[in-house]
Order: sequence, then structure tokens, then C-alpha cells
Amino acid sequence: MWLKHRELFLQEMIRLEGRCNRLGAQSCSECNCPSPEYRCRDCLGSEIYCSPCILLAHVRHPLHRLEKWNGQYFEQISLKTLGLRIQLGHTTGQKCLNPRRAFNDDFIVVDTHSIHEVSLDFCNCATAQSHIQQLLQISWFPSTMSDPKTAATFRILEHYHLLSFESKVSAFEFYNALSRMSDNTGLLPIKDRYDSFTQMIREWRHLKMLKRSGRGHDPSGVDGTVEGECTVLCLVCPHPGKNLPAGWKDAPQQWLYGLFLTIDVNFRLKRKAVSSDSVDPSLSRGWGYFVKNKAYKDFLHSGADSIQEKSTCSSHNAVNMADTKSNCGLATTGLGTVDCARHNMKLPNAVGDLQKGERYINMDYLFFSALHHTVLNTLNVSYDIACQWHKKLWHRMSAFPISMHLLHAVKTISFFMPKFHLPAHIEQCQTSFSFNFKNRVGGTDGEAPEHGWANINLVASSTKEMGPGAQMHSQTFEDLNDGLRGEYGATLKQWREQVEAWEYDPAQPNPFEQKAETVTMASVRLELAREDEINLQMGTCLALHEDCTPSILISTGLELEEQQRRMKANRAGLGVHATDNQEGKMVQQSNTLRRRIDTWMKIQELYMPSLAALRVSESSVSGSMTAAPEAIKLWLPSQISRTAPCNSLLQAIEWKLWYAQGHDTLHSLRSNLHAQTAILKYKDRNLCGQGANTRAWNTLKAVEARIEAAASTYEYAHKALVVLSPQVNQTGWHSSLRLLDRADIRSMMDLLWGETEGTRKLSWIWNMRGVAANEIDKDNALEDMRIEWCKARARAMHWAEEVELLKEEMRRILQFLEWDAQHWDERGLENTLEDAGEDEREGRMAYAKRQASLRHAC
Repeated sequence: MWLKHRELFLQEMIRLEGRCNRLGAQSCSECNCPSPEYRCRDCLGSEIYCSPCILLAHVRHPLHRLEKWNGQYFEQISLKTLGLRIQLGHTTGQKCLNPRRAFNDDFIVVDTHSIHEVSLDFCNCATAQSHIQQLLQISWFPSTMSDPKTAATFRILEHYHLLSFESKVSAFEFYNALSRMSDNTGLLPIKDRYDSFTQMIREWRHLKMLKRSGRGHDPSGVDGTVEGECTVLCLVCPHPGKNLPAGWKDAPQQWLYGLFLTIDVNFRLKRKAVSSDSVDPSLSRGWGYFVKNKAYKDFLHSGADSIQEKSTCSSHNAVNMADTKSNCGLATTGLGTVDCARHNMKLPNAVGDLQKGERYINMDYLFFSALHHTVLNTLNVSYDIACQWHKKLWHRMSAFPISMHLLHAVKTISFFMPKFHLPAHIEQCQTSFSFNFKNRVGGTDGEAPEHGWANINLVASSTKEMGPGAQMHSQTFEDLNDGLRGEYGATLKQWREQVEAWEYDPAQPNPFEQKAETVTMASVRLELAREDEINLQMGTCLALHEDCTPSILISTGLELEEQQRRMKANRAGLGVHATDNQEGKMVQQSNTLRRRIDTWMKIQELYMPSLAALRVSESSVSGSMTAAPEAIKLWLPSQISRTAPCNSLLQAIEWKLWYAQGHDTLHSLRSNLHAQTAILKYKDRNLCGQGANTRAWNTLKAVEARIEAAASTYEYAHKALVVLSPQVNQTGWHSSLRLLDRADIRSMMDLLWGETEGTRKLSWIWNMRGVAANEIDKDNALEDMRIEWCKARARAMHWAEEVELLKEEMRRILQFLEWDAQHWDERGLENTLEDAGEDEREGRMAYAKRQASLRHAC
């Protein structure tokens, strides 16, 4: 539709470049004076005026932009050039009898439309106020306290303040845009006041913080501000005396009044070493979200020699590399915070700079500093390395000042790890620190900071340069419970007692953990070696070679097959233009493998005599061509069971080894998928630049190669088990070693096409955390059922808890707003403002009443 009228829009835009109404432009639109030349770009309409009329019209609009018709086109001209002088200290339009010009009669005003150069007169009468106060009274913010020659309007400061939060534009980009609005040709000189503008913005933000926190209404004034007083509190979190009911300490459901905290860091918010605390000091001294800078740095300096213990969980870079992260050229490598875990609000005095990596000493200080402001007794603390960080937390607390100590003995403190970060940890941590399994936490996921980082990361370029589900889950649990109650009533009661005991005391056995012993290749080889030892002692050993028992023969054969697969992969990756050095190494490896295979095959024919004829038949078909060592068929029992007779003992040994190999490769597959997830997450959060990302991708390629190798080995193991299981009468193994599809090889957090988080199904490889030693004879289904029953119970309880938590949080919001409104009403009472002048008192009352009204309206 618009395209039909495109020509009209274009013509009207071009028409405005001229005088529009040439006949009407022959005389001044106000006084009919002939030959008017001036028009205003910011006033309504395009009328043209004479010089006296346009000056008179702009006495109250001194920052409008004018244009002058030079006979051919309009050119830019300032009100200062036409002779307009702005008089301060008097009613608008009234002249001062004793004016004093601004310094050098050169005053710059930064406004929303442009950077203006104006003629300014201060009042210099006997009763005149200071130059600073005269500027502030017309909503102009001076850049300096003595002889100011630059100011910014309140509206441009407010405009940038909001824009920096919403669009994340830097002050440099914003100021350059204002310069372009003043003159986009680059031909006119624009006074550079960028440094002054950044200083005014910083002071403006500080004053807005003090104003909104009520410091202008407090008799003690700004100097009476205490630490953390200027923060915006989370309305939903529990605050005694503000939004908790009377007698809440004696309420039976204390968990409803617990505080959910989460700790995290962001290494994107760096700051270069371009200034110092003495040159660029903090304005708030710990009044807001940041900790008090001097006390924080003094404490860090006192513990600079402390060595952080290594991780006993996965190899977490956050723990192991906390002291080695590069900080060259940086005063701050990142930011640490403590937030409320459910509502993503920063706590007072809970934000601090990081000097290296994610060191415990930094995070401990922020944690104890944040809790310094609360008296709540139930704390749920989430941290992505909580499994390591919490271990010696109370021991490390002894190094802190007594005022920061937490009386943990009389508090109920639980530690968790965020749900998204959980899969990167070992199995024990996944069950012991999961929000999914512990009760009285509702649907909390602990990932609140990550949502905030996604928004705030966009300002990194600026900071760098600064100094119906509940019902469904409940029904599912009841269906599972009813199905088990008939046949497994006593077992069900035992499960309930186990999980309730663990919920009450986490030191009790964890019912969510698999108790079965994990089958590994090493454990099976040890078992076979012990069987050989017993046979030797009893004289029943059937070894046909003095150095090679049947178990060693088959075990070595499996190793040779694995070496063949590796050799094939290495040869495929060699490329067309391999160097002589690469070719030489490949030939050496090939010769070594061939010699090992030849030696092994000679011993194999002692135990499997029928292979001699099979190999002769095979060589007659292939001719005289010698096969590459990786292409030689080894003829293990699983490969000949359908074509030739084979000793059942050898078949049983091979089955056991392939069974263990299957579990080994599944474990390797899971471990490498863990590593892949951790590397991707670390890369996305912390790495910038081509070099760092290239190194990360090289590491990922190596991990992907290990994943592919493990998957390939598992496929060979599964095929062998399928062939051998009928020969050795083995059943039940399919429950733990299923057929592996490519779609099954995915991390815990990956979604298949069409899946969402609510419908996501976990790949079966993550359900088999180990297999009982007796699973060869009996499927371990009952233990799996216990774990699934515990998980279903936890899901049902969490949804019921989430409903209760949400109801309590909604009640707290309304009570907090009512408390806050009453607080502002009290600040606006006349008897509390007796020390202020009449105008100041009225301003304080108006602001207090407006704030109270806003809260009542919510």
C-alpha cells in the first residue's frame, strides 16, 4: 500500500528543502516585514520570520536550531549569531541589571537535538545565587564546579541514561551521533565536550540513585547513607519487616521463607588498566550493588598468597585455572555477582571485580558480603562449582572479619548447582547437588544470572574502557505408584523411607544414585586372570602355549582389532600430500602391527585348528596380493561361529570381554560428550577473538574424533555380542547395551528436531550409568525402577511446591509495595521536612507523594 504513495512522500520531503509557500514567504509570518529569512527546524510548521520576530519567539526556546535562506537554499545559523543572550537568575525574558557573562562568552550546551554554542549571562546581583545553582534551576547540569562553560540538559542525560540500558549504546557512540546531528557534513567545527559529557553522565546516574533511594528525604543527608542502601530490592524475595507475615519465624513451613541465592561470574565484562582508584574514585563507597572497594581489595591483598585446591570433580577450568587466567593489560578480568536465584535481581553489596580467574577468595567475599544484610535462616545457594566451592567454605570464613561471619550452625543451608551446568559434572555431583531431586525448592533452576548476562554482555564495549504441568506430573507419579503398590508394596515403603531419610540428612545414602558396580574392561581382565591363576593352582589349566592362555589370546585379539581400526583412521587422515616423515611413521606402525598379528595368528591356530584351512581358502580367493595389516581378518570366535566350529570356552571369554568393552566405550562416549558440552559452554561465555576460538575449535575436533572412535568401537562390540549371546546362552544384556543410533549420540542438553525443553527425551546412553556385576545372569531392573520412582516423586513434589512458592511470592509482592508506599508517605510528611526551605520542602513532598502513588497504583 505504501509503495503506491512513495512518490508523494519523496516530493514532500524535497519540497521542505525550499521555502514551501513562496508567496507567503515574501513577508514575515508574524509582523509582515518584507524579505524574511529565518525558520526554525524544531518549531511546528515551516513559516519564515524576520530576525527580531524569530529571536522574540525563541526567548523560551534557546536551544532550537535555526536556518537562514541565502537566496538559493537554507543554511544553518545559531541563535547566538543572531544576538540571543540567555539570562539566568531571573524570570524568563527579564533582563538582569548586573549580568556576568560566562567564561570567555563561550558556553556549550549538550541537548537532545544538537551540541549548541550559546551566549549566556549569569545574574550577578547582590542576592544572586551561585552559577552552579542558576544552571541547575533551568535543568542544565554543569560540567564543573567553578566557572562552568559546558552543561548538559537534564533531558539529554535522562535520554542517554535510558538508552544505554535499552540499546547498550556507548557514550562515545552517542556523543558522536549528537555531533552528526549538529553538522553531518564535517565542514563546521563542533566543540569537543566528550570528556565533560561522560563525567556529567556518571554524576547524573549517581544522583538519580540517591534520589530514588530516598536519601534526599533523610535528615542525615547523603553522608548518612549506609552500605547497600541505594539498591533496588527484589520485591519477591523475603525481607523481614517488609513483606513477611507476623510470626513467620514460628511458621511450620519455614522453607517458604527461605532465600534462594545463585553465584556466577562473567568474564566478558573486562576493564582495562587505564586509571587508578586515586584518579578515578568510586562515588558511592559501597552504597549500591558493588562491595566497598577499599575493604574488598585490602582483604584480597591479605590473601594473595592463598593457593586454591584443585577440583575433585570434572576438570573445571573455573577451579583449576582460577590463578592462571591471563590479566595482561587488564585491571579487571570479569565480574562476580550474587543474585536471587528465582527473580534475577542483584543483592546489595554482592558484585565485585575479579583480578584473575574465578578464585574462591573473591567469591567468598561476595557471598558473605551479600548475606551480611539478611537474617533469614533458610538459604538455598546455587553455584556452578558448588560441589567444590562449599567443601571448606566455613574453614575459609575464619579468615574474614567477624562482622562478615555467618552463623551457619543455626541456619539451614543447602547447596545446589544450576540445572544447565549440572551435566558437566560427575555422576555423584549430579545427584547430590541437583534442584531436580531435593525437596522444598519448587521449580527453581538456578540459572537466573545467565538470563541477565545475555542482556548485559552488550555493554562490554563500554565497561572495558571505563575506569498446566503440575497436574500432569502429579498424575504420572500416582499412576506409577499405583502400578507398583500391588506387587512391590514393601519395596515401595522401603524406597520412601530411603528418600525421606536422605532429604532430612544428605549424609544418608543417596537413593538417586546407581548402587550397581560398573563393569569395565579392566575388571573383566582381572577376573579372567584370577580364573587362570586358580586353574594353574588346581592343575586344570587348558593352555596350549606356555605364555598365552585362552583369555590372553582373545584379549590380545581384541586389542589388535582396535589397533587395526586406529591404523585405518590414521591412514585415512594422512591426506594426499603427506610428508616423508609422516609416511615413514605410518610404514613403521604398519610393520609393527603386521609382526604382532603374525605372531598372534600362529598361537591362535593352536586353540582354533580349523582356522588353517579357512585361511588357505581365503588366500586362494584373494590371490597372491598381500593385504595391508589393518585389512587382515583375525577370525575371532564371533567372526567364525556361523561358518566353522569353535571352542565354547573361547566364545565365553570373548563374550565377557566384548560385554565389558561395550560398557567401557559407553563410559568413554559419555565422558567425551561431557567434555564437549563443557568446552562449548566455556568458549561461548569466555572466549573472544579469532585466535582463542580457533584453538577451541581444534580442541573440539579432537574431542569429536574420540566420540566417533568410541561409537565405532561400541558398534563392533554390539555386533559381536549379538552373534555370541546365543552360543553362550546369555540374555538380559540388551537392557544396558542397546543398539546405538547416531541420534543417540548427543549430550544431555541436546534437543532432537521437533523437541522442546518440556518434551525433551534423554538419550538412552545417559540412563545406563553402570551395570551390576550379576547382570549377566539377571537384569537389574528393580534398581532402575527405584531411581525412576524417586525422580517421579521429586517432579510431582516440585510442582506442588512451586505452586505454594508462587502464591507466597505474589503475597510478598503486594505487601512489599504497601510497605514501600507507606515508607514514602512518611518521608513526605511536613513535620519531617521542617529543616528545609519552602521550595525545597514542596519539592520533597511532591516527589514522595508521587513515589507513593506509583506503588499504590501497582
